[in-house]
Amino acid sequence: MKRLVHRLGWPGTIALAIILLFVLVAILAPWIAPYPTQGAGAPNVAAKLSQPSANYWLGTDHLGRDILSRIIYGTRISLTNGVLIVAFSLLIGLPVGLAAGYFGGWVDEALMRGTDVFLAFPALLLAVLMAAALGPGFLNSIIAVAVTWWPWYARLARAEVLVLRGQPYVEAARLAGVSHQRIIIRHILPATGRPLTVQAALDVGPALLTAAALSFLGLGVLPPTADWGQMVDAGRKFFPARWWYSAMPGMTIFIIALAFSVLGDALRERKGGPARDAA
Repeated sequence: MKRLVHRLGWPGTIALAIILLFVLVAILAPWIAPYPTQGAGAPNVAAKLSQPSANYWLGTDHLGRDILSRIIYGTRISLTNGVLIVAFSLLIGLPVGLAAGYFGGWVDEALMRGTDVFLAFPALLLAVLMAAALGPGFLNSIIAVAVTWWPWYARLARAEVLVLRGQPYVEAARLAGVSHQRIIIRHILPATGRPLTVQAALDVGPALLTAAALSFLGLGVLPPTADWGQMVDAGRKFFPARWWYSAMPGMTIFIIALAFSVLGDALRERKGGPARDAA
C-alpha cells in the first residue's frame, strides 16, 4: 500500500480504489443489487417515483424500478463504453500515427491531412452526427465516439515516433537491414506505450461522459437496458420535484469521470506523459 501511495500519491491511489470499486460492482451486479430484476429492466408500477427510503435507498424511477439497482447494472454499460471507445480509438489511431511518423514524406502528409479532416469538427457534434447516421445502440454509440477520438492518438503516436526514429538504436537496426515492420514492432512501438497508456487513462472518463451524452440524447443504449445517461434524460422530466431520479445517476457519472481524470493526472506526473496538444 505504501509503495502504491508513493507511486501515485494519495489522490491517485484513492482514484484507483474508486475505479476498482466500480469494476467490482459491475462484475457482481446481479448479486449486490437490492432488486436485480428491476435493475435488469422489470417494472414495479406500485412503487413508481418513490422518494429515497429504507426500502429504496436512492428512490425509484417512473416505472417503479429501484434507482440504486439501475445504477449498479448501468455500471457495466458505462465502464464498457469508456474502455471500448478508448480501445477502438487506439486501434485506429496508433497504426496511423506509427506509419506517418516512421515513413514521413507523402505518407505522413496524406495520413495527417486525413486526420486533420476529423479534427476540424467539434468532437461531440461529430459523434452525435455519426450516432444519428448509424442509429441508436450500444455498438453504434461506441463506433460514433471512437471515430471522433482516434485522431488524437494518431497525432500523439506520430509525435513520439518522430523523436524515436532518429535514435541510434533505430538507425543501427535500419543499417543492419532489419525490416521496417520489425523495427516498428520491436523498437518503436514499445517506446510509445508509456505516453499512450497515460493518455488512455486520462481519456476513459471523457469517453464515458461522451457516451452518456449520446444516451441522454437518445442515441445510445436502448431501454430497458440500464444506462446512466439514459437515466438522467428520463429523470429530467420529473425534475426538481423528483430530483433523485436524475441527480443520483448524474452524481455517479461525475464520480467515475473524476476518478479516471485524477488517476490519469497521477500517471502523467509520474511518467511524464504528454498532453494532447503536444502532438
